[in-house]
Amino acid sequence: MATKKTAAATAEKKPANAVKATPTQKAAPAQKPIIEKKTPASNKKILFVCSEAFPFAGTGGLGEVMGSLPQAINAKKSGFEARIILPLYESFPAEYRAKLEFICHINVPLAWRNQYCGLFKLDYKGTLYYFIDNEYYFKRPNLYGYYDDGERFAFLSRAVTELIPHLGFKPDIIHCHDWQTALVPIYYKLFYMYREGYGGIKMMFTIHNIEYQGKYSRSIIEDVFGIPDSEYMSIEHRGCINLMKGAIDYSDAVGTVSPTYAREIMDPYYAHGLENVLLKNSFKLRGILNGIDVDTYNPRTQPALFANYDEDHMAGKAKGKAELQKMLNLPVSPDTPVIAIVSRLVGHKGLDLVRAAMNDILRKNVQVVLLGKGDPDYENYFTHVQKMYDQKFSAVIAFNKDLSHKIYAGADIFLMPSKSEPCGLSQMMACRYGTIPVVRETGGLADSIVDCYNGDMGNGFRFSRYATDDMMGAIDRAVGLYTDYKDKWAGLVRRAMTTDFTWTSSAGEYIKNYKELL
Repeated sequence: MATKKTAAATAEKKPANAVKATPTQKAAPAQKPIIEKKTPASNKKILFVCSEAFPFAGTGGLGEVMGSLPQAINAKKSGFEARIILPLYESFPAEYRAKLEFICHINVPLAWRNQYCGLFKLDYKGTLYYFIDNEYYFKRPNLYGYYDDGERFAFLSRAVTELIPHLGFKPDIIHCHDWQTALVPIYYKLFYMYREGYGGIKMMFTIHNIEYQGKYSRSIIEDVFGIPDSEYMSIEHRGCINLMKGAIDYSDAVGTVSPTYAREIMDPYYAHGLENVLLKNSFKLRGILNGIDVDTYNPRTQPALFANYDEDHMAGKAKGKAELQKMLNLPVSPDTPVIAIVSRLVGHKGLDLVRAAMNDILRKNVQVVLLGKGDPDYENYFTHVQKMYDQKFSAVIAFNKDLSHKIYAGADIFLMPSKSEPCGLSQMMACRYGTIPVVRETGGLADSIVDCYNGDMGNGFRFSRYATDDMMGAIDRAVGLYTDYKDKWAGLVRRAMTTDFTWTSSAGEYIKNYKELL
């Protein structure tokens, strides 16, 4: 938590590297709302609030979804317009920073603080993005992982509610995502819903990963979050502040990112303590499967690949496999199946199963490629395995988008044995590149991958029990089909590549949900 002296000092002046308005971009006075006339009066307005969105900021699935879903909703032209608001981080790409347009600046009250907040906008692929500028909170090398993350994202949430009159876009629905924006519906219902110009806004909250809930001590409820202690019980759960619990209760609709996950999180095994909260709110809970940006993950056009290809012309995939083997110092062997793992190296991704089965996997005629960062214990383990099996195993301990495309395209099998998986996008990306997923039946993995059985149907391989022998059984089936039944494998690859993972259907489901909410 920031000290009063530090925070108060930073509130007195505009940060030095904030993007300046050019002489032709007149900054409106803070007290006057900005008026835009871009949205037809008949359109219903959706404001997405998030902590990341590609290509401006991202660490994983949330950024991927926020970079695609609002654009898909706008593309539907169904009477809804979506816009997005998120922080202006230090890592904001320079190529887009020069295009930012200054709107205004205000001071945001947060407990005893009165912090500077700049508002900028950028039209990207026909969708308007707003960016919240404050160097004290967001001029940092990483998006998350700081001692004062609670205060940082409380500022984001309070800034969003304060800025509504300045957007020229009064939302009919504010759609918030994960614990970092959980305070938006809480602040709105406590402080704003009866103010002039704020009435009638519906609140929707989507859970992307229930494991991360925003838990804090009661002692900081007033000092950090600016919420009266008398309201503590409305955001309390199991003896502490729980921002996700508060958002679930305060929102008008609650979503998750796959139908199966919506059912799972009412079970104590998956709910991380929130099962009773979700059971109480089950009438407003709905799961909608995510999609992916099929233009970004298009093997025909993706520039990061060694060679491009499509389901009718597969020579480029074979070349990409050979080049990947060379790059990672593995023997170039077209008949040896390459098993890929691209993942955050954390427990719920099923890496304990991989670790327990690693020797059995590497006894087979396979090569294994791993890309990811996370728990130091896993990082050290996979680095050790590479030293022991340098001709069969390659580990790249990094977050590298360019290399991830090369691995998705160059591998033959994609292993994703998650203990829990709200939706998962990696299995969809792998299918798009013709790399066959081996997944555990959980969350969005169960909703997106259909088992191929003997190779005549489906788009991948599934196993149900969270157990090493079940996972090995699925790997054996995949390796066996690849090795012994080339024609069936080719048919499976084609089905995987042509599976519809676009946002078109999912965006339609969100629009249906918005209509019901309104």
